[in-house]
Amino acid sequence: MKYLSEIKSPADLKKLSIEELTEVAAEMRTEIIGSVSETGGHLATNLGSVELTLALHYLYEIGHDKLIWDVSNQTYGHKILTGRRQQMSTLRQYKGLAGFAKRAESRYDDFGAGHASTSISAALGFAAARDRAGEDHHVIAVIGDGAMTGGLAYEGLNNAGHLKSNLLVILNDNSWSISKNVGALSKYLTSITSDEKFNRLRDEVWEMTGRFKRRDKIRDTMARVETSIKSLLVPGTFFQKLGFRYFGPLDGHDMPLLLRTLNNIQGLTGPVLLHVATTKGKGYDPAEGNPTKYHGVGKFDKLSGKLPGVAAGLPSYTQVFGDTMVEIGKKHEDVVAISAAMAPGTGLVEFSEKYPERFYDVGIAEGHAATFAAGMAAGGSKPFLVVYSTFMQRAFDMVAHDIALQHLPVVICMDRAGLVGNDGPTHHGAFDLTFMSTIPDMVVAAPKDGNELRSMLHHTVAAEMPGPVAIRYPRDKVPTAMTAEIQPIEWGKWEWLNRELEIVLIATGTMVATALNVAEMLAEKKMTVGVINARFVKPLDCAMLDQLTASSKLIVSLEENALRGGMGQAIAGYLTDHAFEGRFKSLGIPDQWVTHGTRMDLLKEIGLDERSIADSVQKLIIESTRSAGSFLRRLRFRKGDAPESGELMTSETTDRTDKPE
Repeated sequence: MKYLSEIKSPADLKKLSIEELTEVAAEMRTEIIGSVSETGGHLATNLGSVELTLALHYLYEIGHDKLIWDVSNQTYGHKILTGRRQQMSTLRQYKGLAGFAKRAESRYDDFGAGHASTSISAALGFAAARDRAGEDHHVIAVIGDGAMTGGLAYEGLNNAGHLKSNLLVILNDNSWSISKNVGALSKYLTSITSDEKFNRLRDEVWEMTGRFKRRDKIRDTMARVETSIKSLLVPGTFFQKLGFRYFGPLDGHDMPLLLRTLNNIQGLTGPVLLHVATTKGKGYDPAEGNPTKYHGVGKFDKLSGKLPGVAAGLPSYTQVFGDTMVEIGKKHEDVVAISAAMAPGTGLVEFSEKYPERFYDVGIAEGHAATFAAGMAAGGSKPFLVVYSTFMQRAFDMVAHDIALQHLPVVICMDRAGLVGNDGPTHHGAFDLTFMSTIPDMVVAAPKDGNELRSMLHHTVAAEMPGPVAIRYPRDKVPTAMTAEIQPIEWGKWEWLNRELEIVLIATGTMVATALNVAEMLAEKKMTVGVINARFVKPLDCAMLDQLTASSKLIVSLEENALRGGMGQAIAGYLTDHAFEGRFKSLGIPDQWVTHGTRMDLLKEIGLDERSIADSVQKLIIESTRSAGSFLRRLRFRKGDAPESGELMTSETTDRTDKPE
């Protein structure tokens, strides 16, 4: 790497000529492809934003000037230029670089992100804070056209036009729909309207007209003429109506044009929007040819571009969901599916192809998706609202106010529930059991495997649910093989998987398979433990809890969800209200942000892996035994097994167990 090896910070980049920046762009693409091929990550978007990233760091003093990336999944080049090149091999790995902008990672990351449509609001906040402090620096927001489908982006634009703070919004448009506008005439118009002399003359003419009596009419005529001319050639009228000076669209891979335009508009006051057209996957044929496929990838062969195939064996929950939706769609013509720009990620591609008239992709607009689903349900359709758990957080008000309050039968399917791995805290689905359970009349379910997920989905349609249902499932393979038949399910009821009343593990969702393995591990230590599949987190199975209240001595709940407000707290409240005399412990995601890494690394870090849970339960058993001798006597070991050194002893092996310690 002739140039990148010498760039330790943006200051080194500024020593190069404009011609040399083209070579840097080629090296950056090679670096990004090499890194992502080894770690996985977002490829196409990062390749498409190389020239824009270089231009911003070349012209601005990033670190002093504020640069806010929307979603920030296109910041790999930014990381390379800001002293993190040597760490790119750790991208998205446990204790390595984050896959998104992260304030704690670098002083050049002004604002963290992971969700879409936040950049304009955040940048406007930076600008307002700057103005209040009397400081003087640039604030730039970079937002993609996909993120412009989110309502928050327009709220930010509207407020920015009102405040009139100095702010640059760069719309990085990588869809093909505007390619016809990036031609010679558009380039010529942009070069004129962004030229410093033109804008100085424009301002002088504007000021001069203020001396005339009919200045308002003259200025109005001038503005309408300018708008009319530009509206014939460029799509900027909308932004101008919001109070922005609009420039573009221009070729986002034309480095000299980018630099010239950015340099020309640096001195403009008020909110400015620069519209650039880029190509996803630029410079890498496989990604250019199929940008959707190469948007987010796992490890791949960088020479051929070949992505790893789907490993044989058990299907993912997402695949089971998608297949089941096709089954349901075939049986029920009133069933519709709603996605928020995540059809491939949520398994809805086949449904959308088989039933296109019943599939709705509303863009990155989860709040709208929820209210849209409510309207469809009120209108007589049977909507399935399918959203990643982390993104469903954004639609909480609409779920509560528009769906649940009106008792509308919307089935809310939350993929990626629990810890999702390398994308980290912005994408972990750690809170859905908590926030969904706070909503009255909401049924909240978490299937233990793919068969149970399939049964739940079919049941919601066949049983004519009277209100909303939320079903959560992980980004993982199902733990057991799928069966041909749809297994019956007793709605709202838990099930015993290993019936032992004295010591009981109550597990939900992903933790059910874990609980069964923990029970086997404890059995090897001569400790017999019961396991309950708490497939319905709300409402709780009160009949089952009453049984445990009367008979159990130690109950441990397991959930891959935040402990605060989760299933464990709900169970604890019930046991307290019903005078449970034994001991209860809840294990789940602690009150902290969990970093990125493999799911197993993260589960181990927070004590939710099988070994950690087994150790915790064993410790609880020992502590409970020491505090209650009568409890020790009733512990049941396998007949004929003698306790090993350090293990609990029962009346079957000694008559000393009921004596005080």
